[in-house]
Amino acid sequence: MSKSTPALIADATVHDFVPADSGDPWRVFIHVPPGPAPEAGWPVLYMTDGNAVIGTAVDAMRAQAFYPLGTNVDWGVIVAIGYPVGGAYDPLRRSWDLGPPPGKTYPPFYENAPEVRTGGAGQFLTFIEDELKPWVASRTRIDEKRQALYGHSFGGLFALYALFTRPHSFRTFIAASPAIYWEDRAIDRFLETFEAAVPDGLTANVILSAGEYETEKLAPFQIGADDEEKRLQQKKRTCTDEFAQDMAERLDALPGVRATFELHAGENHMSILPATVNRAVQAAFAIRDAR
Repeated sequence: MSKSTPALIADATVHDFVPADSGDPWRVFIHVPPGPAPEAGWPVLYMTDGNAVIGTAVDAMRAQAFYPLGTNVDWGVIVAIGYPVGGAYDPLRRSWDLGPPPGKTYPPFYENAPEVRTGGAGQFLTFIEDELKPWVASRTRIDEKRQALYGHSFGGLFALYALFTRPHSFRTFIAASPAIYWEDRAIDRFLETFEAAVPDGLTANVILSAGEYETEKLAPFQIGADDEEKRLQQKKRTCTDEFAQDMAERLDALPGVRATFELHAGENHMSILPATVNRAVQAAFAIRDAR
């Protein structure tokens, strides 16, 4: 039997980034393409839930950027922000980081665990803007005009919060299955403030999405299951596809904003992750804008 060696994500490095306030570190995964940067600098895709998405994102870009004329995807820098844990998620910290303020406090996820708090999205966005982006720019040449933000579920809600509160922070915002319903649609107060004063000169591309089985439809494997009725009731509360489509239409009517909604066939709330990570890569690193 041959000797085993770790299987690494190609050309990616991992850094436990302690913020300036000496709080808990974030685990930052960064992929910088080999070779010299373009004259204008690399486009950059920032991603939440970094532990869960970094491998998919890097491989999606590598597979397509080798054939740019056929895929319309070029090389770029990928920065995925996660946590120093072994699994795909840190549910406690992501609840705080991705939840728009003011937030609320909820019972622990399990016995003898801390209470769950939301409302830290403003602090998390400040970390990205004031600390992480300058650090990335110190490592390689960046095209500041071509920066994108991807988030899924709570991360999709965070992407919308970033658009509404710091609309110039990114050029492209990808909100996959965004939890717009969360806390009685607390995101709406940020939306309304944004709508009332869209910044002059804004150019923002917004992609919202949902899976086919985030509609009123159940996935085939859910039909007849013990929790069928519970899932149907949950769908009436979250309305993921309806709220995302309505949000896209509302945003697309604003000056300087181009917003679209995509429905992904055969996908549920979690299986949509790789499909929308790929869409984020395609949007962030597109060579030509065909729309």
